[in-house]
Amino acid sequence: MTKFLSSVEEKSLIEAIGKAEDRTSGEIRVHLETKCSGEAYQRAIEIFYELKMNETKDQNGVLIYVSTEDHKLAIIGDHGINAVVPEGFWNETLQLMKMHFSAGQFCAGLVLAIEHAGEKLSNFFPYQNDDTDELSNEISFGR
Repeated sequence: MTKFLSSVEEKSLIEAIGKAEDRTSGEIRVHLETKCSGEAYQRAIEIFYELKMNETKDQNGVLIYVSTEDHKLAIIGDHGINAVVPEGFWNETLQLMKMHFSAGQFCAGLVLAIEHAGEKLSNFFPYQNDDTDELSNEISFGR
């Protein structure tokens, strides 16, 4: 995979996920891969299940998917979060990402999407004292 983000940028994404999850019981993941042969949304659904994001206690996982060479993006929220976020929320978040991506600010666009999702998750799924980090904050990589 061609290097889409530097190791410093990857670390800043992981930190952004950690900060967002400090305020919510929700789980956020970022998945990067070079190519997506079909629609990004369908591929993101496959990855969502491969990463077992559908197994969170409150069904409040969010996957931010990026196909780097194809310039395809998708955001998938699990049933619990999709039931409470306003209609069009994920499209609004995608537009924020696209605005930064079009300026070559890939890390900034991803951090903004993570923060935006984390803020919304914290409104509906606030952090509880007994919360555990159910999923890794590490970036996952595909084909």
